[in-house]
Amino acid sequence: MRPLLVFLHEPPHIPFVKLHTLGFVVSILLTLASVGLLATRGLNFGIDFRGGIVMEVKAPGGKADLEAMRGQLNGLGLGEVSLQTFGQPDDVLIRLPRQPGDDAAQNKGVETARNSLGPTYEYRRTEVVGPKVGGELIHAGTIATMLAILAIAAYVWFRFEWQFGLGAVISTFHDVITTLGLFSLLQLEFNLTTLAAILTIAGYSINDTVVIYDRVRETMRKFKQMPLGGVIDLSLNETLSRTVLTSSVTAVAVLALLLFGGEVIRGFSAAMLWGIVIGTYSSLFIAAPLLLHAKPRRGGEKPAPAGTAPTKA
Repeated sequence: MRPLLVFLHEPPHIPFVKLHTLGFVVSILLTLASVGLLATRGLNFGIDFRGGIVMEVKAPGGKADLEAMRGQLNGLGLGEVSLQTFGQPDDVLIRLPRQPGDDAAQNKGVETARNSLGPTYEYRRTEVVGPKVGGELIHAGTIATMLAILAIAAYVWFRFEWQFGLGAVISTFHDVITTLGLFSLLQLEFNLTTLAAILTIAGYSINDTVVIYDRVRETMRKFKQMPLGGVIDLSLNETLSRTVLTSSVTAVAVLALLLFGGEVIRGFSAAMLWGIVIGTYSSLFIAAPLLLHAKPRRGGEKPAPAGTAPTKA
């Protein structure tokens, strides 16, 4: 407990600038690996993007027998059937591939599945997504993500300087591409909720980065004679307790969602948990150290008098 209290009240002296080269190497390797996975394995798109049928049903008897249900549905000739429980033990999500033909063929596939399971099941939701709609969603999702990153860069540019905007866009792109790489590696289903998580990660990451950039700018103006590396180290260490506490609390909440939230939001929770970790890492080891190379201008204030103590976070 005492080390934690000391950490909260006294800024540590971690040499982030000395470690930034190692951080850059790790990030470059992660980014290249993610791009390679996306190019070779791709993403496991859900029905939202590739089209198909999803049915939400409630099984009788208080608990679903997935093996029996799978045996019934796989013998109908509807293609590969996916079953997942979520929420209560009798809540089941049934995914069917898109049936060859028009809307009538999709409705026929739904009716065939319902007739096979019987009237004892409660059919709560049925959705049919066509391949054209799925393609449009992929296109719209890609555009939304790119526009979000550009808007973040523009915001940071106008609030600080272009050097800060460059660091923000690089770190945010790093967070997004490595999250996609994780989904490609584990072949987790990528659906609309995952896309929402990607956009949330971008926002979360930039929030942490802006807090650190604010402190860097304040420290630059206060200690004009201090080398830029010292400014970055001081700023990161002063904001480290805030960064770690915020990320830890958020990660605990998201971990609970991942463990107990059920299958429906598993992709969202997994993306968010990874995004919190990688977003915190990129704020400390990419966004701030990049300023060392971009060399932003110092403020026009007078140098702080010798012996002025730095402020705490």
